[in-house]
Amino acid sequence: MTAEEEFVEFAGAVSARLQGMAFLLCGDWHTAEDLVQATLVKVFVSWRRIRQQETAHAYATRTLVNTYLAHKRLRRTGEIPTSELPERAAELPSPETRMVVIAALATLPPKGRAVVVLRYWADLSVDQVAAVLGCSPGAVKSQSARALDKLRSVLGDATAETGAHGRPPEAPHEEPTGSTA
Repeated sequence: MTAEEEFVEFAGAVSARLQGMAFLLCGDWHTAEDLVQATLVKVFVSWRRIRQQETAHAYATRTLVNTYLAHKRLRRTGEIPTSELPERAAELPSPETRMVVIAALATLPPKGRAVVVLRYWADLSVDQVAAVLGCSPGAVKSQSARALDKLRSVLGDATAETGAHGRPPEAPHEEPTGSTA
């Protein structure tokens, strides 16, 4: 099997996972597709230099995150983000919940978002995330803690507005007033 055939097989096997991760990083399917294409181009260019083929997935993941972070640094002004989701069939039971979570992820800074996606969607360990992002495990832990705090506050506000499972919030229960002596 030639190197090109190996790469085509590899790209077919990892494209869907990279696409999902890229979408969680950027929140837009079109940008996610662009990020995955750019990532696969970079991996293809380095394919012959990847000595251990079993590490190719980790290399592709790191390349995707680096491509995303570089994309965020560019601050392109030619693209206008919209609140509309792309026309794709949602297989999840509650699309409202997914939209709330995606919107909450969008409030995070790029590195914090990358940490959350790698830790909790890609299910990488703290050390693995640190290796992907090129930082210390302590930095991953602090980024994760800050990002989760922000998500909790944003998601707490969102669930207060819509209530659990998209229903209007219930009226708060009043505590009985009495003196404590």
